[in-house]
Amino acid sequence: MEAPWRQGRGRGRGRPGDGLAGRAGAAARPPAPRVRGGAGAAAAGTSGEGASGECRVAPSTPARPGAAGCRAGGAGELSSQKKFDEIKKANQAAAKKLVEDQFSSSSEDDDEDAEIKQGKILAKTFTIYTSQTDGDASELERTRQYMNEAFQSGAMTCLICIASVKRNQAVWSCCGCFCIFHLVCIQKWAKDSLFLVSSPLTDDDFGKKDYPWPCPKCRFEYKRSETPSRYYCYCGKVENPTLDPWLVPHSCGQICEREFKPSCGHKCLLLCHPGPCPPCPKMVTTTCHCKKAKPVPRRCSAKEWSCRLPCGRTLLCGQHACENSCHAGDCQPCPRVSKQRCICGRQTAERLCASPLWQCDQVCGKPLPCGNHTCEQVCHAGPCGDCPRSGKRSCPCEKSKFTLPCTEDVPTCGDSCDKVLECGIHKCSQRCHRGPCEICRQEVEKQCRCGKHTKRMPCHKPYLCETKCTKIRDCQKHQCRRKCCPGNCPPCDQVCGRTLGCRNHKCPSGCHRGSCNPCPETVDVKCNCGKTVIKVPCGRERTIKPPKCKQLCSRPPTCHHSTQEKHYCHFGRCPPCRQSCQKTLTCGHLCPVSCHDEALVKQTGVHQSAGPWEQPSEPAFIRTALPCPPCQVPIPVECLGQHEVSPLPCHSANPYSCKRFCGRLLDCQNHTCMKECHHVTKLNGSADGKKAGPECSQCEEECTKPRPSGCPHRCVLPCHPADCPSCLQMLKIKCHCKLSILYIECLKLTRADLAEKELLTSCKNQCPKELPCGHWCKEVCHSGSCPLNCSQKVKLRCLCKRLKKEIQCSKIQEGQVSLECDALCKEMKRKASEIKEAEARAAIEEEKRRQQAELEAFENRLKGRRKNKRRKDEVEVEQSSWQKYKNLIMLPVFGVAVVMV
Repeated sequence: MEAPWRQGRGRGRGRPGDGLAGRAGAAARPPAPRVRGGAGAAAAGTSGEGASGECRVAPSTPARPGAAGCRAGGAGELSSQKKFDEIKKANQAAAKKLVEDQFSSSSEDDDEDAEIKQGKILAKTFTIYTSQTDGDASELERTRQYMNEAFQSGAMTCLICIASVKRNQAVWSCCGCFCIFHLVCIQKWAKDSLFLVSSPLTDDDFGKKDYPWPCPKCRFEYKRSETPSRYYCYCGKVENPTLDPWLVPHSCGQICEREFKPSCGHKCLLLCHPGPCPPCPKMVTTTCHCKKAKPVPRRCSAKEWSCRLPCGRTLLCGQHACENSCHAGDCQPCPRVSKQRCICGRQTAERLCASPLWQCDQVCGKPLPCGNHTCEQVCHAGPCGDCPRSGKRSCPCEKSKFTLPCTEDVPTCGDSCDKVLECGIHKCSQRCHRGPCEICRQEVEKQCRCGKHTKRMPCHKPYLCETKCTKIRDCQKHQCRRKCCPGNCPPCDQVCGRTLGCRNHKCPSGCHRGSCNPCPETVDVKCNCGKTVIKVPCGRERTIKPPKCKQLCSRPPTCHHSTQEKHYCHFGRCPPCRQSCQKTLTCGHLCPVSCHDEALVKQTGVHQSAGPWEQPSEPAFIRTALPCPPCQVPIPVECLGQHEVSPLPCHSANPYSCKRFCGRLLDCQNHTCMKECHHVTKLNGSADGKKAGPECSQCEEECTKPRPSGCPHRCVLPCHPADCPSCLQMLKIKCHCKLSILYIECLKLTRADLAEKELLTSCKNQCPKELPCGHWCKEVCHSGSCPLNCSQKVKLRCLCKRLKKEIQCSKIQEGQVSLECDALCKEMKRKASEIKEAEARAAIEEEKRRQQAELEAFENRLKGRRKNKRRKDEVEVEQSSWQKYKNLIMLPVFGVAVVMV
């Protein structure tokens, strides 16, 4: 029976299955509904997806059989607009799939930014591990290689379908070789392998055994229950890990935490990663193999160590000690040689001390207990035992037993032999005899091995007919063609010879069913110079990108420079030279721009279109040498008006206008030339470079020189260099009190000092201003505030207004004089207060009587209501003595008070 991984191979690009040679990923596209027909179907097939020549319609369109589906006359069911929409949708779907394939593939990030991003992801993955090893990453090279392949262009390839493993596809990783496969491919592989290995054609115990299935690469066997059914990350924690561009493809980003192999009790510290886990970085305290040295801290992955001292353990010989340095495991056999006796003790020889027991070639020869025979055993230890001919012995047919001396042979019993012959059917008919029985000579009717023919012949002869078996062997291709086959046809002995998925080699295995194994060959993909090589599965060399080579390009330069810029090895043309041109220009300077010997120039006007129906072609670019650009070396140049010196490019270093105002002093000596920067002709004898020339403008403005302080008039002369003449105009101003208008010469007023200006602007009348005390100012018209020493006489009274006195107003304002009340004033105040108190008491008593009268009237009204009588109570309130005589008392008192006041 052939191995399952050899039986389960077919034409499907290395994938075990039904043998269809479909392209990778074709099974993922759902088939479109088909409509059989004539011209309409052919038109739809050529204008749409066109590969099958069938009429494809949208899934929502019901397919009608016969001529109603696709008419033979060419009038298809789908209109032109529907066909156009169908083709448009198909093109959009194809473009979308192409974009997804390009951006989801693991072979797309092939530029410098991708390398930087990849480096950051790897550093993030190794951070926790390197923190335990103080930055030492020497043990991570194997894991780093697997992770680089996860990013490298085309490195992650499914060996079953020979297609790239993309970032957004479900995958499965073998725990033996860590090879990555598509989840769908490995499920199909496991299913077909289990079916083939447990098929009734190759095993009669179908369904009774749990057959394993192998990894397509390393042949590591998995149980049926270990067939993957879900998509997990590398560490197995997260189901269906999300696609994150900042993580390793198919990683969950969490800490791996898988146990190290061999198990040490610690777990992996890297982030979820492909490939095997690195050695354990933990530090443990352990002693050497021989236990003589003191325990020292070491890495857990290298905790087994040797102190290099002699082992000293006693060897198995029991005489010598191990002289090897401290080692792991059991000590080696003793290497010394010594003289040792054999087991029987007759011979002595020099032998290794490690093998003290040995046998010589002499027969023992010691007499047995019977006294008639000797021991025939070769050198042995212990007693020889009893004589093998002693005791009860059987005859040759084993039907009778005899007790005879060891010197006599056992006789035959005379009965028939009756032993089963080699045919297994008949028995020996001879009498009891010594030696083997004869062959069976009876004639029987025998059936051939295949069961199709019978023949009478001796029983001991086999019967094989000449009929050749027509059954198909397990490869399901070739007939058995074996003569008289019993039905258990052997496996096909022909070579498979089918083209593998790589399209380069043929299957070398024996003819088999199912898909062929993946091509075991690897192909070297080299860079342009051949120094950088990567190994890829056979068949991927046509689609994989060449590796990035870190060697410098060795091609000679194609421009006028002697050497080209350093750049890495590459395919195609070298990049444009970016060195400085350095050709000498006509002005004598060197050209500083980048080399332009091979510049790409758009070629226009080469092809003339034949008509408006012809589509415009893409512009053609040719490489040609361009002339050096104008010299841009800065040269200091002074402007026309000599205002500034600016650096100008060498090719345009000529006098220029700086666009400023000329600024030269005009003849008026007051203004400057307002023309834009211009050329000025220097007059003879003029040494001043700031003086205006004949090209400058002429001053036409009025005189703007400052006037004397207080003069509001303008100069009557035009702009002139000398001082302005005196002002003779009259000024119309108001006096200090603002009541009179004065006319004064401007010259007198501007030349007068402060005292004179005070007199000139005074009207000589009394000041009309009012003082704070309310009297008029007595001074002559003056400037500023009026004096506060008022001399007006005013009357001063005491607080009760009875006494009065005339005093100067300024003294009262200063608070120097005051008039106090005398004793009479105080007596009158006291009497007035007593009268007010008496009135207040009388008013209180009057209020109390009024309230008492109201209360009595209210009680009387309540009594009248009880008797249901309505009557009016009249209550006469008797007036008090104060109410009766207050007028007689108050009138004289008020009269006396008025007289006193």
